[in-house]
Amino acid sequence: MKAQSLLNCTTMLTTLLILFVHPAAALDTKKAKEELGQRLFFDPILSLSRTQSCATCHEPSSAFIDNRKNATLGAGSIGHDGISIGDRNTPSAAYANQTPTFYLNNEGDYVGGMFWDGRAFDLKDQAAGPPLNPIEMAMPSKDAIAKRLKSNEAYKESFKALYGEDIFESAELTYDALTESIAVFEQTAFFSPFDSKYDRYLRGEYQLTEQEELGMTLFFSQQFTNCNECHQLNKRPLTTKETFTDYRYHNIGVPKNTALRKLNQSQENYVDTGLLNNPVVSDDKQKGKFKTPSLRNIALTSPYMHNGVFQELKTVIAFYNQYNSKKPKNQINPETGKHWEQAEIPENIAFDLLKKGSPLDEQRIKALVAFLKLLTDKRYEHLIN
Repeated sequence: MKAQSLLNCTTMLTTLLILFVHPAAALDTKKAKEELGQRLFFDPILSLSRTQSCATCHEPSSAFIDNRKNATLGAGSIGHDGISIGDRNTPSAAYANQTPTFYLNNEGDYVGGMFWDGRAFDLKDQAAGPPLNPIEMAMPSKDAIAKRLKSNEAYKESFKALYGEDIFESAELTYDALTESIAVFEQTAFFSPFDSKYDRYLRGEYQLTEQEELGMTLFFSQQFTNCNECHQLNKRPLTTKETFTDYRYHNIGVPKNTALRKLNQSQENYVDTGLLNNPVVSDDKQKGKFKTPSLRNIALTSPYMHNGVFQELKTVIAFYNQYNSKKPKNQINPETGKHWEQAEIPENIAFDLLKKGSPLDEQRIKALVAFLKLLTDKRYEHLIN
């Protein structure tokens, strides 16, 4: 901890000095860190078998999700060994750089942080997780990672140039620099271009279709839907830099993904308690809550929910609709043809939010899907059906 604190203080002082005395040099240093972080993001050197990189589970050409449709249909990612399967759906890394650091707000709600349970405070903290996770990249220690980086001449020179000649004298210092450089890369506009049709519409560069306009009206409505209760950061319609999440945590009654549990061989009585898994959270009222995801590129980030239990976007909307419509057909999961399964954690379900709004007919569900497709980054629009 002392070594890490020393590095953080030294880095901060150095950055401030460069910024005020040599602003051009500060830009060069930031650019160099971005480039180093980019190399590391795509390099499988950080996994034990040298087969898996950050980009393996956050593929840029697929909106930064894991596009490997394996036996779990993408619900859980496969680890470096080609066998291990996680229990949660890999979130998109797109627009993660807009996420606030994990904190408890004045209303008593937890906000922000990385992963579905916010256990990583920020991007840097998140980058520190996968390389040492035994079923992801499975590196045995920070020391083993430092040795690998030091054995690579290009990395050795880059780390020394950016973080000092003594950067490899401590594995803690090396790992801290590693995670910082990846986080600096993830802060770039490459991950958050804000150039979707929705953004272009706000700039007067795109004309909505009638269906898209209906979907947008429904989405932002306080009367007809409850979408913006959780999926709107700026509480007014038609604002720029909207990430379509308030970064809070809710239990919305998602059923467990039995197929995924069977494949990853979880213990029969295992229950994912969500936010309560976060080491700084101990309140049982947080049990079963998961972070509200951004809706940016949502049309491309199937499967959905924290455990990837739903494959289709219209199924997600139908799932929400069941809380407001008691028609028998709306109590049926369209993907299984059976009744919606019971929530994995029936306590703490946010019925006060879920039951806001009105029942949706097929036309309105299709309109909402059309609007959500508008949130696709320009470079992915060709992937939309």
